[in-house]
Amino acid sequence: MLELLQAQGLRKSYGDRAAVVDVSLTVRAGELLGLLGPNGAGKSTTVGVISGLTVPDAGTITVGGITLAQDEFGYKRRIGLVPQELALFDDLSALANIELFGALYDLPRPQLKRRSREVLEMVGLAERAHDKPATFSGGMKRRLNIACALVHDPDVLLLDEPTAGVDPQSRNAIFDNLEALKRAGKALVYTTHYMEEAERLADRIVIIDHGRVVASGTLAELVRVLPAAQRLHIDIDGTLDPAVLQQLPGVKQVRLEAGRLTVGLDDLALVAPAVLQVLAAHGASVRHLDSGRANLEDVFLALTGRSLRD
Repeated sequence: MLELLQAQGLRKSYGDRAAVVDVSLTVRAGELLGLLGPNGAGKSTTVGVISGLTVPDAGTITVGGITLAQDEFGYKRRIGLVPQELALFDDLSALANIELFGALYDLPRPQLKRRSREVLEMVGLAERAHDKPATFSGGMKRRLNIACALVHDPDVLLLDEPTAGVDPQSRNAIFDNLEALKRAGKALVYTTHYMEEAERLADRIVIIDHGRVVASGTLAELVRVLPAAQRLHIDIDGTLDPAVLQQLPGVKQVRLEAGRLTVGLDDLALVAPAVLQVLAAHGASVRHLDSGRANLEDVFLALTGRSLRD
């Protein structure tokens, strides 16, 4: 597939603090790239550099084969930005907001009118075209923000935590919009604090920490970096030294927190019976048990040692 966005060796520092260090990524047409990292890891700075709002200290970026230095207007014309903070004018109607943003890209008046109506319909706000954002819910404002970023029909869409604070119905509507954009051949970069969103939406994932890329690939590829691909979760009563489980063949990781035991295994069917036998032998009774494969949060914690919500 055609690579619409290419970023190589991006660097950005603020005084002595390095916000982005040698970040490289590519996004193809019809692909959504999930950009994950703890707060302060450099996600928003990376998005700012790609959008042209933040000047990098080093690195190159091309969008549709064009760099910012070659053609500033042509470069920015190919990008739509949905910022983390809402960028709307509360005293203008929803339609007027979209038309204002479209006018910044010199869209001819007939095209601007038609396109503004199209994106309002796309985000499910056609019936609220003449209402002001001040009367909208948080989720509706987020959807209008996306419509403003789409009015000029960009090739690349940058979304910086677009579902923050929205209700489940609006979140699902946004997901449907993003899937439609992928089918239309757009390239999307999506930052989020919600693991389930990245697992559902992302074709590939880049994890950054302290401004550096610490892992990239598909979800399946990232899970393979873990020493244990399967998990056993057991709620127990009684005391137990986790070290007695760590000695079992096939047990890769053991964690005990507030009576909940998490055991990383390389083969659930073979190792789980031995784990239960050890628990019984040490007087730890099982109140609840469930199992599953390692997920994106397991990968994230293994690589960064922190929750996304730190």
